[in-house]
Amino acid sequence: MAIGGGKGEKLKKIIIIGGGLGGLTAANLLARSGFQVQLVEKKRYPFHRVCGEYISNEVKDFLIRSGLYPDIEPSSFNEFIYTSTKGSSHKMPLDLGAFGVSRYVLDEFLAKKARSTGVEVFEGTDVLNIEKEGNNFHVYTKNGDHLIADFVIGAFGKTSSLDRTLKRNFITKESPYIGVKYHIKTDFPKNQIALHNFKSGYCGISAIEEEKYNLCYLGQRSVLKTHKSIEEMEENVLCQNPFLKEIFNNSEFLFDKPEVINAFSFKPKEPVVNGIFMVGDAAGLITPLCGNGMAMAIHSAKILAELIDENHDKGHDWLTEKYSHTWKKTFAKRLWFGRQVQRLFGSGPSSEIAVSLMKNSPFVARQIMKNTHGQPV
Repeated sequence: MAIGGGKGEKLKKIIIIGGGLGGLTAANLLARSGFQVQLVEKKRYPFHRVCGEYISNEVKDFLIRSGLYPDIEPSSFNEFIYTSTKGSSHKMPLDLGAFGVSRYVLDEFLAKKARSTGVEVFEGTDVLNIEKEGNNFHVYTKNGDHLIADFVIGAFGKTSSLDRTLKRNFITKESPYIGVKYHIKTDFPKNQIALHNFKSGYCGISAIEEEKYNLCYLGQRSVLKTHKSIEEMEENVLCQNPFLKEIFNNSEFLFDKPEVINAFSFKPKEPVVNGIFMVGDAAGLITPLCGNGMAMAIHSAKILAELIDENHDKGHDWLTEKYSHTWKKTFAKRLWFGRQVQRLFGSGPSSEIAVSLMKNSPFVARQIMKNTHGQPV
């Protein structure tokens, strides 16, 4: 049954913590379906996020059907190019295809849609704590708000102070990664997504809106510590790949300084924690090389919103079991496969092996693509 077709009176209240793609998609769908939705976002729209900023076409038709497809003309991709740390390269078709749009534009678009649908949006405030009393959840914000709801959805991204408050298992594990993002103007094919390896990391580039490109890379915090700055690391590490050297030396960088995120993990997570339903990266973070974390955030929000819409009267325990099962069935294999494939990236020998494998075994290359992407929804 589609969103909006659930049975029963829709007077239940839902609080969504985090206003990224997962949170905003869920907010729009649930508010349209008659629920009272409040969304808490720690920043103020519009703003930039560290993100690859391209979305697998597996969710394109859904976004169009739902009126959530951006009202600008996104870039469209049908090719993927991969390079090793030394500059060996291989180009292949991009299976389902994808489109590119900045989070600065897309998140603000979805936030405006949510407000127009009746979502109450709290911007510029953190959630400090969540307590469950009986059948109700009590959410306390840094601004002094005390919100009460029947359901809480966690959409607070890769890592949050709430993960520690909720005592999630992955938060105690080592988090060795750093993510860095720029917007640039450069000379690069608009139909391509590129993934360039460097020592201990990899960097993606793809077109977004207004003749701009997203340049985003994943590196090791330990490597950064051996250099005085991000700029020095880029010059001495990333630019050892000749493709990246060309980009960094011959592009116009549009930010005063890069967007940076520290200390996040690809360790497995649980889709429901202490009765809180998780969507997007809060439920599970796929390695960036797979290129569909944004699509997974949207898809997981769609799954949860439809379950709540159709079954909100069946009780929290039933929804917990059903969502956990559906989420794992839909995404767990992709996350596991992404973690295995990641071992081929970020070092000289393994990246050379990966290029050779893709060139000499198109079947293997297609399987890697297939197993890290879903089917159209």
